[in-house]
Amino acid sequence: MMRLRSTALAALVVLLPLFTGCRAFMEPAMKEQRAEWVAPDYHVADDAKTTQRMALGRRLSLAEQRLRAGDLKSAEVEATAALKTNPSSADALTLLAVIADRKGAETQAGEYYKRAAEAAPKQGGVLNNYGAWLCGNGFPAESLVWFDRALAAPGYDTPESALANAGGCALKTGQYDRADRDLRKALSMAPQNAYALASLAESEYRRGRYFEARAFTERRLAAAPATVAVLQLAAGIEEKLGDKAAASRYVQRLRAEFPEVVTANPGEKSRP
Repeated sequence: MMRLRSTALAALVVLLPLFTGCRAFMEPAMKEQRAEWVAPDYHVADDAKTTQRMALGRRLSLAEQRLRAGDLKSAEVEATAALKTNPSSADALTLLAVIADRKGAETQAGEYYKRAAEAAPKQGGVLNNYGAWLCGNGFPAESLVWFDRALAAPGYDTPESALANAGGCALKTGQYDRADRDLRKALSMAPQNAYALASLAESEYRRGRYFEARAFTERRLAAAPATVAVLQLAAGIEEKLGDKAAASRYVQRLRAEFPEVVTANPGEKSRP
């Protein structure tokens, strides 16, 4: 052991002058080497998929901005360009559907909504959109299938929307039990959902439960601005309850807030 320690000590004595003697000469070399690596010349280029994704995002953003500004022509140009960038983009197809809807091209809008739903079969919002178009264009029974798909989609974060739509469309097909179930579930998630409140008011009215219908109508009118249909329903409910004064007040609101409707339909009754 003593011999090993002596050997190690001797080696250390030999090496020590080397390190201490070279230090003054190595520092400049180390600094020079470190400076060489401070700013390496890197060349980074996006791959084709990244470039495509960025171009799609820019087009979609511009299309949405134009749509919000009411410039349908420019919005359509940008959304069409986005679709050319990615023909299976559900976002581009949905924007084109909304634009077509605002232009009054319902059939074309439906085609875009359907293509979007087929392109994104696991996106609840996209499926709900197509279901809503079907229900609003004379296909309420068919729409229920798409609402069910939307509700089953993983990660769908606004199920109350699909539930309210499903309930309202079930009501159109006479499926009162399903309508009541879906609408009440939607309200448990979003108590101010205007469509669910109006649909439940109509459902109760059809069943002859006028006090319940009145309660839902009042909640609906407190939740969002009035519509022609809601005011007509409210007037009809009050007539059924025998409150002529209340019915008259709703008719007066209808005339004051929607004079063009009353003028266009002078003989139309206030009942739904």
